[in-house]
Order: sequence, then structure tokens, then C-alpha cells
Amino acid sequence: MGITLKKSGRRLSTVDITLSAVMTAIIAVCAWINIRLPFTDVSFTMQLFGVFFALAALGRVRGTFAILVYIFIGAVGVPVFSNFSGGFAALTGMTGGYITGFVFIALSFSVITKIFGEKILPTVISLVLGLALCYAFGTAWFMHVYADKVGSIGLWGALTMCVFPFILPDLIKLFLAVTLSRRIKKVL
Repeated sequence: MGITLKKSGRRLSTVDITLSAVMTAIIAVCAWINIRLPFTDVSFTMQLFGVFFALAALGRVRGTFAILVYIFIGAVGVPVFSNFSGGFAALTGMTGGYITGFVFIALSFSVITKIFGEKILPTVISLVLGLALCYAFGTAWFMHVYADKVGSIGLWGALTMCVFPFILPDLIKLFLAVTLSRRIKKVL
């Protein structure tokens, strides 16, 4: 029993699906660890730790599957996003671009680790590049929605609100996730 992925022909086993489901739950729990900073509309969450950990611990197929399931169940209304929110409105809101940007992290990880393997350096480089892509997409989306709801905002203002305060904490989450995944991978 399992699911066959059309393009790769790879079959996800029951164990693969179970591990991905557990990781989806871990990402949701990480999203609920939430601190609202007073100078921004973007919350500080552990959500990215869960995304990085899913990819680094489960690999490109199972990790990406976990992230896509997380986004899908959130989009259909399960309250898995920060502040126990869910629904399509959460994805189309000001910070929804960052959630959608998790797909870019998975794509970056998948492409780079497929070429160079899942050694530590390609893993870290792919996640850092994916984070930059997530920031870029999320910030562009934030600027678009902010302009519709509040008024025009420049790139520097959006970066000041949505990216600069989060770079160091997100990099710390990345390195913690990679370090922890190295230990967990041996068990998985």
C-alpha cells in the first residue's frame, strides 16, 4: 500500500506517508509557537524550523510531501498556521506569501541535493538559498497585499518589517534543524 508519485515513479510507502504526516504535525506545532513583534505584522514562529527539519531529516521527497500537505490542510481550513489560523484567506493575507514560499525552500533543497547529495554543505546551501527565495516571494506578496489594505509600501519598508528582524533567528533555526536532523536521520 502506498502512493505513487507520477513524475518520479517513486512510490511512497506507508512508512513514508506516516513519517511525512508526523512531520506535518511538527510543522503545525512549530507554527503555534508564536511571538508577535510590536514593529511588524509578521509573527516570529518556529514554523521555519519545522520546514527545515522536515527536509533535512526526511529528504527531498518525504520532506516536500510533508510541507505540501501542511500547506494544503491549512488552505482547506485546518488551523495549522500561526495563531491557530487556517483557510485560504490565511494564504492570501499579508503573510501568506511566506507560507507559500515554503515550496521554494523545498524546491531549492530538492534541486541542489539531487545534484550534490544530502551532505551537510549542500543541505545548508540549499536551505539558505530556499530561505532567500521564500523571503523574496513572501515580501513581494506582503507588499502587494499591504498596498491593497493599508497603502503603498516601499521595498525597504517591507524588508524592515518582514525580513531584517528575522534573518538571524531564521538562520539559527536552520542550523538547529540541520544539526538535529543529522542525529535523527540515523534512526529514520
